[in-house]
Amino acid sequence: MGFTMQMLQFQEERLWVAASSLKALDRLIDLTIDYARDRKTFGKSVLDNQVVRFRLAELRTEVEALRSLTWQAVDDYVGGKDATRLASMAKLKAGRLYREVADSCLQYWGGMGFTADNPVSRAYRDGRLGSIGGGADEVMLEIICKLEGTAPRLQN
Repeated sequence: MGFTMQMLQFQEERLWVAASSLKALDRLIDLTIDYARDRKTFGKSVLDNQVVRFRLAELRTEVEALRSLTWQAVDDYVGGKDATRLASMAKLKAGRLYREVADSCLQYWGGMGFTADNPVSRAYRDGRLGSIGGGADEVMLEIICKLEGTAPRLQN
């Protein structure tokens, strides 16, 4: 039963990865908004550029979509339903979104984004783990494909 128990535990780990990323993603966006508001280029704040505001709005929207997916998966899991599909989707999205948010935010920090003590720099470096730990992205995709019925069937 050890293998079965480990497979069941993975759902909790995947839900934790997704849920724990939410606050960190919000923080990265919040820090970037504050920095972009204060940072001046060509006589105005970076945040005065529409492309910057729009990108940050898109990122925040993606985080909210991940939040909804994650809490639906948690609700299913707590309610005794099989949360494998949604937990795998949430974990996949969390890992990829973490890298996307860190990369986009770092762009607006400019050279300061690469300083060792900058939280955006650390997120850019450390965020990669989200797509590895608890099952790599490819594992999540294969699980989702199997549950969607799109994975090839084994021939006897």
